[in-house]
Amino acid sequence: MNQIPMTLKGAEKLREELEELKTVKRPRIIASIAEAREHGDLKENAEYHAAREEQGFCEGRIQEIESKLSNAQVIDVTKMANNANGRVIFGATVTVLNVDTDEESTYRIVGDDEANFKLNLISINSPMARGLVGKVVDDVAIIKTPGGDVEYEVLNVQYL
Repeated sequence: MNQIPMTLKGAEKLREELEELKTVKRPRIIASIAEAREHGDLKENAEYHAAREEQGFCEGRIQEIESKLSNAQVIDVTKMANNANGRVIFGATVTVLNVDTDEESTYRIVGDDEANFKLNLISINSPMARGLVGKVVDDVAIIKTPGGDVEYEVLNVQYL
């Protein structure tokens, strides 16, 4: 299976979620199932069926996270900063200027699972990130968007 690029923070968040699911949520669901079983007839026991369904979702998420972590290529951008020579790389935080609107934006390039546009975390596979990777300060990147091509000037690159 292909390795999934992931930042150090992203891998840590997944590990925390996995720990929460295994140590808190899973035991709570098991207790709910046991309690619902005590109510008698399982055919018409809505609490039992709801708890079993929740258990299925929980176990599925645990397997998904374990799979992602086992295939993760965790990249610590701070260790790569010396070799990056000021270039935009995976994990870098990039400040760009929209040439047309003079609007400044800052994005961090992360793995697919970590991406959250509301938090300015963009996926390495997004058109924006693909257009910025390899650029240095003062370079102009032309990003293809549904509304047409947009020019962004790279103002700053940080490796946090």
